[in-house]
Amino acid sequence: MHALRSSTPGAAVSRPLELVELPDPVPGPDEIVLRVTACAVCRTDLQIIEGDLAARRLPIIPGHQAIGAVERLGSRATGWTEGDRAGVGWLASACGHCGFCRSGRENLCRAATFTGWDRDGGFATRVVVPADFALHLPEGPSDPAAAPLLCGGVIGFRALKVSGIEPGGRLGLYGFGASAHLALQVARHWGCEVHVRTRSRRAQAVATSLGAASVGPYEEPAPALDAAVTFAPVGEVVIAALKSLERGGTVAVNAIHLDHIPDFSYDLLWSERGIRSVANYTRDDAREFLELAASAGIETSIQTFPLEAGGEAVAQLAAGELEGTAVLVTTGG
Repeated sequence: MHALRSSTPGAAVSRPLELVELPDPVPGPDEIVLRVTACAVCRTDLQIIEGDLAARRLPIIPGHQAIGAVERLGSRATGWTEGDRAGVGWLASACGHCGFCRSGRENLCRAATFTGWDRDGGFATRVVVPADFALHLPEGPSDPAAAPLLCGGVIGFRALKVSGIEPGGRLGLYGFGASAHLALQVARHWGCEVHVRTRSRRAQAVATSLGAASVGPYEEPAPALDAAVTFAPVGEVVIAALKSLERGGTVAVNAIHLDHIPDFSYDLLWSERGIRSVANYTRDDAREFLELAASAGIETSIQTFPLEAGGEAVAQLAAGELEGTAVLVTTGG
């Protein structure tokens, strides 16, 4: 098989990913092998490739938003047949028996592993997945168009749930990349009034076209918000969201890596306002979101690259040059 592999973290502009040829993988007893057709590129992939997130294993094949067809099944793998369309997300496994797993919070399992960080991911023509953690995909968009739903979409959906936003509520979205693009569509489907804050004029225009009630830079106050989600990995943005939050509201921080949160007046947190981090997702989150995305017609904006050009896709993501989410497409091998 062909794969893009990270052996030494480095700036995306230096093209640290190397194209390698590896033996076709063999599934373990509880695993399946997918022949990958498409894998979206996430900012978390960039953070792992550049070293902002410390590597857990090197070399590693990044990519945790992959779609493909089931090619091989392990001896104990159930729920799948060869040829099934399947998705791979960030959550690669959880122990299943700790208190978090038993209470429906497998996203917090201390033994959880993650695709493209702990185990090889989808920047390849094949990927091995624990059968119980592969995702069934409803009928709908093409594989390249559906790939961004598997992380940006699912984690954005969980962030909305963590924020506590109710249908018809007033929501702030701070930062407007791929995940916020999908979260806005979900919130509008719920009848929410959505206010987007981002520095990018281009992103502001896209948010307006998707029904945002207002757009502006981070420092521009929004009407009193029932809830907010921050997507930019910058602590100052969390404070900007908190400044527009109504009493009793929550700011959900949708970032696996954050630079720091500056000092701020306790008055901003007073009156039962809250700040919560968003950690990973559960398989139930993924199933619920994928069904909603199909029924509500949630759309992605993508820019495709052949697998061999994955280094260029990552570099364009780092430079803010992408028109939509980068998706690596494969033709076999």
